Amino acid sequence: QVQLVESGGGLVQAGGSLRLSCAASRSIFGFNYMGWYRQAPGKQRELVAIITSGGSTNYLDSVKGRFTISRDNAKNTVYLQMSSLKPEDTAIYFCLARDGFENWGQGTQVTVSS
Repeated sequence: QVQLVESGGGLVQAGGSLRLSCAASRSIFGFNYMGWYRQAPGKQRELVAIITSGGSTNYLDSVKGRFTISRDNAKNTVYLQMSSLKPEDTAIYFCLARDGFENWGQGTQVTVSS
C-alpha cells in the first residue's frame, strides 16, 4: 500500500497561482495513472487532471489552459500547477494513484478569494 501526502494548498486571491504536490511513499512507476480530484462543499468529488504512466494528460474543461499536471519520477511526486485561479476553484484537492487499487491522499485545502 502506498501513502500519498499532498501539500501546497492555501489561501490565494483570484488570479493568483499555487502549486500542489503529491508525494508518494514508494516509486510511482507502477501506477497506471495519477491524478488530482477536488471536492467543494456540498458538491461531488470531480476529476481535475490525470497523468498516465506514459505521460499523457487529461483535464477538466474548466481548468484547461490554467492548470498543468506533471510528474517527477525521481522524486515520486506529482504536481498540479494552478494559475489564474478563480473563486470556483475553491475546494479540497485530493491526490489519487491507481494501480488496480485506488490510493487516496488526505487532501489539501485551496481557497481562492474574490
